[in-house]
Amino acid sequence: MLVLRLLNVVAPAYFLCISLVTFVLQIFLFIPSMFRDPSTTPLFSPALLHGAFFLFLSANALGNYVLVIQSSPEDLGKGLNLGEGAEVLADWLDGSRSPGSALPSTHFCRLCARVTQRHDHHCFFTGNCIGSSNMRNFIMFCLYTSLACLDSLVAGMVYISAALSMSFADPLAFLTLLPHSISQFFSGALLSSEMFVILMLYLWLGIGLACAGFCCHQMLLILRGQTRYQVRKGMVVRARPWRDNLQEVFGKRWLLGLLIPVLNVGSDYRRQKEK
Repeated sequence: MLVLRLLNVVAPAYFLCISLVTFVLQIFLFIPSMFRDPSTTPLFSPALLHGAFFLFLSANALGNYVLVIQSSPEDLGKGLNLGEGAEVLADWLDGSRSPGSALPSTHFCRLCARVTQRHDHHCFFTGNCIGSSNMRNFIMFCLYTSLACLDSLVAGMVYISAALSMSFADPLAFLTLLPHSISQFFSGALLSSEMFVILMLYLWLGIGLACAGFCCHQMLLILRGQTRYQVRKGMVVRARPWRDNLQEVFGKRWLLGLLIPVLNVGSDYRRQKEK
């Protein structure tokens, strides 16, 4: 339990550090290297378009990250017939609480010390539980983080290709880049800044693929009207049309949330909370 609490603090700091490093490399290294002659650069040059696209991805990723933390699932223990004090924790931890005393799909999180509705999982990178109130923002956070990492990967490969005069046309070039770079770095033929960028390439690839896979998995569960907690516990979910399941999470104004980081506008959860 102590290790999980420590991870709950270290993981968000690690993510923010990686985000800061990515932003600095993009703004001060990759994008300036794309300008051949800044004085004659047209308004809609590829470098400026790439910079605007990266800022768009970063703003959405960071904005949804903040909203995931800000709109954390509220504690339902006060509104339900759950008892008081240590009796509540004991009943929820050992699973002896009767089903009729709580709403469906509620779960007590040991790290957050609260009961949340439609609990999906506890995200260590946000230090928060993912549930009804922030599921949509969490999906958008994973999506834009994946796109930002893959965009940084492409920009980094362009920079390394120009700096080391190498080509990535061969698919094996990327796989053999790291071992060759390590040998060149210790022999003094490779700068430390270039070696750092190469290491970041593999980190961006791993984070980008992981976030993309996690986002696709969450979307599949949403289409089926399930959460990861329900699947893990083997709970039976009432079958509903996939459009209703999507609307419950993303709301009617889903396009607005796809372009800018906003709360769950128009979702069923928000309407129930306002009532």
